[in-house]
Amino acid sequence: RTARTVKRILTETAIPAAAHLTCVGATRDEVDAVIQDYKSIGINRFVALRGDPASGVGEPYRPHPGGYENGAELVAGLKAIADFDISVAAYPEKHPQSPDFATDIEMLKRKVDNGATRAITQFFFDNDLYERYVERVRRAGIYIPIVPGIQPVHSFRQVANFSARAGAHVPGWLAERFEGLDRDPQTHALVASAVAAEQVMDLVERGVGDFHFYTMNRADLVFAICHMIGIRSHDAEAAGSAAA
Repeated sequence: RTARTVKRILTETAIPAAAHLTCVGATRDEVDAVIQDYKSIGINRFVALRGDPASGVGEPYRPHPGGYENGAELVAGLKAIADFDISVAAYPEKHPQSPDFATDIEMLKRKVDNGATRAITQFFFDNDLYERYVERVRRAGIYIPIVPGIQPVHSFRQVANFSARAGAHVPGWLAERFEGLDRDPQTHALVASAVAAEQVMDLVERGVGDFHFYTMNRADLVFAICHMIGIRSHDAEAAGSAAA
């Protein structure tokens, strides 16, 4: 299904399409075959992630026997096939399984050394965390773009639960914004759009120009957010790199 969708984006729009690729539960040969299939239909951009364990986010990760061990190895495998444009994951609050920031940033550096083009962050709700993270990676000699991942709060309860497992802090002010809205989806959607738009505009004021939206199949929320920040439907093709 992903391949069909990416192919439609590639052939029916002017938006640069990127395929989502993980190495969970597959051998290297199986992953490489998927890469070759994408390559054969003209895909040259990938979002390459290790992926979450089949047992769920936060559970111990065990590489598949004969598979790629982590995201850095997956990037190297992609580059061995072709000179792809590769986005990888980055973690402003560090990956929950990393013992410290130094270890976490060293993994990002391995991805970059293996050929990553840019990094897309895990979502966050405190823009200061993002700024401090970018400062850390720059000090470590990493100069690829660090694109902030923006999570519209489609369901506060679900986002809060996932955040707890993913190691992303949910500030008290955010919980207060959504308090009492569990049974009011229209107001919840309005608040979600406003919160995300405020976050984006604050990042724009700090000099950020590209964003990655975790849509969770809620195109309505992202449409509203784009409208609030000044992107209109006739700008969609030009904004292709700003929304995903």
